[in-house]
Amino acid sequence: MTPLVLALWMANIVLDSTGQLAFKAAAADPQAGEGLARWRRMATRPWLWLGVGCYVLEFLVWVAFLSLLPLSEGVLLGSINIVAIMLAGRWFFAEKLTRLRLLGIALVSLGVAIVGAGA
Repeated sequence: MTPLVLALWMANIVLDSTGQLAFKAAAADPQAGEGLARWRRMATRPWLWLGVGCYVLEFLVWVAFLSLLPLSEGVLLGSINIVAIMLAGRWFFAEKLTRLRLLGIALVSLGVAIVGAGA
């Protein structure tokens, strides 16, 4: 894996994880209320817009990343985002990591390691 591909891959992981965490923070606002009022409140919060900005940047990084790798490798390497987001959810939102989720993390990580070794 070239340094550029590695840098784009890491940027994708950071942007996707940050975007997901920002969306979760916007959605988990206890003062948001219900129904349309909830959506209005979320639309005024910086977390929502941080998430949107991260996704726009991630899109550009993802396209650049895919331009340098075969699609089958890129998508498999991109699945590490699932692991990063699950771990970040545990860290920032105290979400539970059950045995099955930990097994999933291990299997996805193993698969990414196998594909990454051949890239």
